[in-house]
Amino acid sequence: MKLSKIPGCLLALCLLFANAVALKAQDTWTLQRSVEYALQNNISIKQQDVQKRYAALTLRQSQLSQIPTLNGGVQATIGSGRNIDPYTNVFVTQSYFNLGGGLNANVDIFNWFYKRNNIAANNYETQAQIRFLEKVKNDVSFNIASTFLQILMNIEQVHVSELQVKLTTSQLENTKKLVIAGSVPESNQADLETKLASDSVTLVSAQNQVILSTLQMKALLNLGFDQSYVPQVPENISQLPVPRLDEVDPEMVFSAAQTTNPLIKGDKLKEQSMQRAYAAQKGLLYPSLAANGSLNTSYTDVAKDGTGKTIRFGDQFSNNFRQSAGLTLNIPILNAWQQRTAVNRAKLNIENQELTTAQDLQKLRQDIYTAHANAVAAIQKFSASSKGVEASQRAYDFATKRYNLGLMNTIDYITTQTNLFRAQIDKVSAQYDFIFRMKLLEFYRDQKITL
Repeated sequence: MKLSKIPGCLLALCLLFANAVALKAQDTWTLQRSVEYALQNNISIKQQDVQKRYAALTLRQSQLSQIPTLNGGVQATIGSGRNIDPYTNVFVTQSYFNLGGGLNANVDIFNWFYKRNNIAANNYETQAQIRFLEKVKNDVSFNIASTFLQILMNIEQVHVSELQVKLTTSQLENTKKLVIAGSVPESNQADLETKLASDSVTLVSAQNQVILSTLQMKALLNLGFDQSYVPQVPENISQLPVPRLDEVDPEMVFSAAQTTNPLIKGDKLKEQSMQRAYAAQKGLLYPSLAANGSLNTSYTDVAKDGTGKTIRFGDQFSNNFRQSAGLTLNIPILNAWQQRTAVNRAKLNIENQELTTAQDLQKLRQDIYTAHANAVAAIQKFSASSKGVEASQRAYDFATKRYNLGLMNTIDYITTQTNLFRAQIDKVSAQYDFIFRMKLLEFYRDQKITL
């Protein structure tokens, strides 16, 4: 295949891609719509919601454990051969049928506040899981926003690449006419054809990045990959509100994050949960007192009255009705130190959670300072890239005049054009990186993000 035919094939693919996007773009997605959809459908959020509901269920069960227990039962027995007569309690050799039933109740009177501490521990755990759910929601929302920005940046790079392809195509067409007229050598045409091929490949690569970042967004949204996702592009990305650098001082942001960050709040609630669980386990080392009672009755077909007749069912249930009530004092003496081990394990859980909280605080502080350093670098990079575009544009304009007058060869002219193109791409990347870095600091400070 001739080199001159390659750009045409790539341009055809680009047009095919653009048409496919236009056909699927039934509607557009704003950042707010994307976040709201993710909060309802994201898999990570759903998983954490299950953990929250599990903790709430455990709390509910521990609260219900304060209610006295009541159990009833019915037992039917058929016996034959030598057995104990259930009515007279003497050994007989005969077949019999026995039916019995009863109710048993039990209530704790004192157990060193085990149940109260256990309920408190489960309550703190439930509150912690609510905070962890908030964290997952916040993280997903931020990931949605960063991916949204990534798509916008990729789309902007596609636009820059499209302009570059159009510009090179125009130059190539003009050069072809000059070659035919004998004004410039044919090598100029070949150089521009090579440049157009390179620009077209860059355009296809940029379009593919749009596809990949869109797929990443669909995964976050748990949106079908066959469904359309077209972001609503702001009219002027440079007008997006971002905080000033002095408003997101790292120490100030960290101070705010300690009270707003749901992970830290959840960690502290987990500490309280572990402390109450420790108190509950200690309570099981001491004696506990409970009250119990039971009601029972029975019927057997071998029970006879003075005339030899079987005593009626109702009479037996009335005659055999028994009641009992009592107190049970349970004194732990020796159980292979299992409860002592449980107490020590609960104490270690407190220590481990305190270390987890300290580690999360340390990581939060490090992340904030890192984000601030990256934001400062992003501002400087964006400023430098903006100046770079201005300088490259002036150099390109001057080179165009010289090239049109025949005072510059094609290779040098293409180099100048390429420098401008790269400067424009670098500025787009720097601008979006700057916005992302500032929004990240804003997110750490306020636990929310807007575009």
